[in-house]
Parts: sequence; structure tokens; C-alpha cells
Amino acid sequence: MEEKKSTQKSTRKKGGKGFLKGLISGTLITERLILNNMRYALLLAVLGIIFIANKFGAERMERQITVLEQEVRDLRAESLSVSADLGGVSRQSEIIDLVKERGLGLEELREPPFRIVVNE
Repeated sequence: MEEKKSTQKSTRKKGGKGFLKGLISGTLITERLILNNMRYALLLAVLGIIFIANKFGAERMERQITVLEQEVRDLRAESLSVSADLGGVSRQSEIIDLVKERGLGLEELREPPFRIVVNE
């Protein structure tokens, strides 16, 4: 009985010394954590690469959105400007002046238009 207790104590001490020695030398970490869990380490590496690629893609998309929003603002301002110019040119008095200036020979109606009704 005493021999078994002494051998158990000696193995515990060796295991304890082996643990500290393995921890200090780094073999414990490489053997137990990395080699035994290689699949999980690869999974984490792949997920890390996917997350980094996703972040870069999102930043690129955000820059494109910013550029397109600025382009929309510029085009909206240009549209308002062109619409205002068209509204100014399409007034009746402006059209009359342009027709006289170009000498097209058109005249303004003096009487209101009327409807022709055909009875069948």
C-alpha cells in the first residue's frame, strides 16, 4: 500500500513538473492547444479572413455610396436649374419675342379657340 502511495505521489510530482516545464518551454501550448484543435484554429483563421474581406467590401461600398450621393445632389441641382430656365423660356411673352426675333411669320391668336362638333 505504501509503495502505491509513494508511486502515485511521485507521478503527481513528475506530472506537475512536466506541466510547468511544458508551459515554460511552450510544448504544452503547441501540443495541447494548437495540434489537438487544428480544425478549430483553421476555422477561426478562415472566419477571420472572411470578416476582414467583408469589412473592406463594406468600406468600398460606403465610398461608392458617398460618391453616388454627391452625384445625385449635383444632378438634382442641375435639373432644377434647367427646369427654371425652361419655365422662363416657355412663357408666352418669351415665345412671342423669339418668334418675332427669328421672323417665323407666326401670329398670336386674338380670339379664343373654339370646338368643331360634327353630328353624324
